[in-house]
Amino acid sequence: MTGERIYLYDTTLRDGAQTQDVDFSVTDKIAIAQDLDRLGVDYVEGGWPGANPTDDQFFAEAPELTRATFTAFGMTRRPGRSAANDPQLTALVQSRAKAVCMVGKTWDFHVDVALGIPRDENLELIRDSVAALHAAKGEALFDAEHFFDGYKRNPAYAVQCIRAAFEAGARWIVLCDTNGGTLPHEIDAIVRAVIAEHGIPGDRLGIHCHNDTENAVANSLAAVRAGARMVQGTINGLGERCGNANLVSLIPSLMLKMGFETGIKPEDLPRLTQLSRSFDERLNRAPNRHAPYVGASAFAHKGGLHVSAVEKDPASYEHVTPEAIGNRRQIVMSDQAGRSNIIARLRDIGLDIDPKDERLARLLDLVKQRDGDGYAYDTAEASFELLVRRELDGVPRFFELLRFHVTDERRYNAVGKLVVESEAVVRVRVGNEIRLEVADGNGPVHALDVAMRKALEPVYPALKGVSLSDYRVRILAAKEGTGAMPRVLIRSTERDGSEMSTLGVSTNIIEASMEALVDSYVFTLLKSGAAPVARSAG
Repeated sequence: MTGERIYLYDTTLRDGAQTQDVDFSVTDKIAIAQDLDRLGVDYVEGGWPGANPTDDQFFAEAPELTRATFTAFGMTRRPGRSAANDPQLTALVQSRAKAVCMVGKTWDFHVDVALGIPRDENLELIRDSVAALHAAKGEALFDAEHFFDGYKRNPAYAVQCIRAAFEAGARWIVLCDTNGGTLPHEIDAIVRAVIAEHGIPGDRLGIHCHNDTENAVANSLAAVRAGARMVQGTINGLGERCGNANLVSLIPSLMLKMGFETGIKPEDLPRLTQLSRSFDERLNRAPNRHAPYVGASAFAHKGGLHVSAVEKDPASYEHVTPEAIGNRRQIVMSDQAGRSNIIARLRDIGLDIDPKDERLARLLDLVKQRDGDGYAYDTAEASFELLVRRELDGVPRFFELLRFHVTDERRYNAVGKLVVESEAVVRVRVGNEIRLEVADGNGPVHALDVAMRKALEPVYPALKGVSLSDYRVRILAAKEGTGAMPRVLIRSTERDGSEMSTLGVSTNIIEASMEALVDSYVFTLLKSGAAPVARSAG
């Protein structure tokens, strides 16, 4: 299979937009289309012209793509109308898209019940619509809706439907597992039958899978192995119900595992991780750390035996090199860590140390002790680095938090609306100066963050480039005499999109939050090369 070409079709802006709680703006759509074009995806489906004001505006303002074919989506003509007199087909023809993908019924059950028309008439809808759009645009695609369900119930009719599109000039016949209920062995058998028994060539077949059985990626790969040469999917598996096939997982599997060529150049494949993560940021949701290939934990090694082997040869526990898709290896620290973990992690942060150095044993004991106290350093790399540097070579004293307090007030404002406000007061020593600041916030942690920044940013402007992006609390198992023990994890994002994670542990959730906040400020200043304000003698 090495060297054969697979075409990639992205439907994030249409099928992905059907995800619950996802609502793309026109600006979002333009930016996402440009990102996909830069990556090298073959087709970018922009949406359905005439379906809603957002899609209409997007098609009016759509950017010129340099590598991808900009595609519009629609459906076959309505019963009782000709192709020339169908308004939605007219909207497709008049759109700025260079290709059109139309969905049509291929399951006799849907033709009988949903459309309520004779089955032969449905064949005419498909044939007329594809022929009209092929003539108008030069490239027409046909999404065979519910094809696999239709084939299992009535294979002869399902094949008649796709043959009507094929004979009318469709460039791609896309076999859709619309309900997401078909399994990989069924996909394989049916695609092979369509090619071998029914005469539709594989280089005209595409696959479109939904993830209702967690098989959308597996089903897509099965279809490719069976001969299909185009794959439809979405960024990060977005889509209605359980989502669509995840192109972010499919692309490296096709290129790195199966040896196929795509429109993505090998040197552009490392863009994939950043594309996936920036897409989640655009949706204002935390990236899935455990996502295959691109997740922050996809190449994270925690167990001491694993790390020892990875240090000798990464292939011992990594199925591909993380750099191939723009990710990176991560050695994490926990109570399961061994000497290899410590050495590798120190090297990652730029500290070379002799493996025989007696301080390594002390560091390992300290990490395991702190882990037992609730400090999970496998998810807080910045706090771990500060711990190590404090033990080995010290961390500059940029400031000293002397005291803080927070008050919360629940009241009715001047217009009678119930509001809850937090006020934080912090006293911080910077050099010889003691700075007292007060700030309001939409919660105690936000108020503390604002107050601390008011105290520190005038002296350390590097802090202005970092913002809190995620805040999580986990209640650890209660220990005798302490009650509930909260652990707070804070993720902060820098202007370049990079992240850092810090944590705090205390029986007091505000104290734990403040510990994590302070670590984030100190780590930012350390990495920025900021010089601490010196205290004069006396």
